[in-house]
Amino acid sequence: MSQSFDPLSLSRPRERSIWAALFAAQAAISVAAGAFGAHALADLLDMKALSWWQTGSQYLMYHALSGLIVSTLFFSLPSRKSILCLFFVGNILFAGSLYVMALTGYRFLGAITPLGGLCYMLAWCFLVFRLWRLGANK
Repeated sequence: MSQSFDPLSLSRPRERSIWAALFAAQAAISVAAGAFGAHALADLLDMKALSWWQTGSQYLMYHALSGLIVSTLFFSLPSRKSILCLFFVGNILFAGSLYVMALTGYRFLGAITPLGGLCYMLAWCFLVFRLWRLGANK
């Protein structure tokens, strides 16, 4: 009987590898987006839009690396699935809204950006709490 893939499960190496691959892909997107912004968009966008683009690229990389670390090193950590989901969704909402806003000028998308930031903060808080509890239980 074949097992179905549960993207929120990290109990098996395959699932950990898939999560790690997703975050590695986001890191690659961050590098490509940063280079695209610095070279192709530099003459097309105003300084404000370029700063949104740069901020999106930076935070995407920070949290892609964070998700990669959590998915590979903390596979036995309670709440790791929630932490990974929050980093992943945070990247999409935060960086994604800034990228689209920079390219289109649709400033109303700025209302989505803080939701990504909230996902980031929740992920970091869960990680701190779980690591603290893990250390206290030793």
